Amino acid sequence: MSLSVDIRHRQGDFRLEAKFESAGRLTALFGRSGAGKSSLVSMIAGLTRPDHGCITIDGEPLVDTEKRVYVPAHRRRVGYVFQEGRLFPHLTVRRNLLYGRWFRSAAERYTGLDDVVDLLGIAPLLDRSPARLSGGEKQRVAIGRALLASPRLLLMDEPLAALDEARKAEILPYIERLRDKIGLPIVYVSHSVAEVARLATTVVTMANGTVTAVGRPSDVLSRPDLVPGADEAEAGAVLKAVIQSHDDIFGLTTLTAAGGMLTVPRLHRPLGTPVRVRVRARDVMLATEPPHGLSALNVLTATIREIGEPHGPVVDVRLDAGGAQLTARLTRRSVSMLALAPDLPVYAVIKSIAFDEANLSLAPQYGTDVAVEGGN
Repeated sequence: MSLSVDIRHRQGDFRLEAKFESAGRLTALFGRSGAGKSSLVSMIAGLTRPDHGCITIDGEPLVDTEKRVYVPAHRRRVGYVFQEGRLFPHLTVRRNLLYGRWFRSAAERYTGLDDVVDLLGIAPLLDRSPARLSGGEKQRVAIGRALLASPRLLLMDEPLAALDEARKAEILPYIERLRDKIGLPIVYVSHSVAEVARLATTVVTMANGTVTAVGRPSDVLSRPDLVPGADEAEAGAVLKAVIQSHDDIFGLTTLTAAGGMLTVPRLHRPLGTPVRVRVRARDVMLATEPPHGLSALNVLTATIREIGEPHGPVVDVRLDAGGAQLTARLTRRSVSMLALAPDLPVYAVIKSIAFDEANLSLAPQYGTDVAVEGGN
């Protein structure tokens, strides 16, 4: 599936100008609140008509203002999952799920109730009312209802925003299964670096109503200038790595990454599996000499590429670690004490224990890729 967007729209004082193309399995629209993400998704769904431009799926126009083409929402075969489940309170889970099937003829349906129930793990919920579901369960049912309408594209507008961390951890694996097993293209709206790093195959960053970058997560999320200010604590990089070995005695896995080896809590994946590791800038320490006598197991060789503008007492130091981008967030005092400067060789020190164990065994992303989120 290819999605092409080139639209211009004004609503009051807000102007939206978005242009991008994606053939990815999960395209994340990423940016801070108010960037225009939800407005853009509303136009893809057919809930808002743009002033100018076109939107196409696989070359078929949904909107083309020059040719006066506008396919109404009910004919687009686009599923929509909102921040809240929006289930029908008077229907059971089973009847909520089956409601979606009324919108498609038998010839258009490509999935059945049993398959969707198994995919989302909601068999024990079928006879319950929505009032007896947790927030994560409601979202899984809402996703199932959208799937049973047999859409050709699924839109998910910050589906985890209303959930606490425990419920987010519950539902994320199901979104990964949806991305990897169904093969249904997804456009996923988020302002969370962690969600995008874990789920996305293509990232479209937005700011002030404009698309600022399009690319793979490992490229886009490694650029500090593209991380929304609201998520500065999550700023960092996404490194590509491969599982090299397992240490069952100490419960660890060794990864081969650009710049050196990484040790993380045990991953239950075969040797040779490609993975992605999210490294937060605030968790990276730098040394100008090979470190000794440290408890940290991860030391990557790197070269300073740029020292950013200071923000109060802190400054971001951008590194090249064997061709991969990495960022360390240091105090200005540390930068001065170590006499850090561009082109200086350094050692990036990362703690193994800080990697989030809840996110270390995830479904494949690119073929056999696994997203591994962790701090350092």
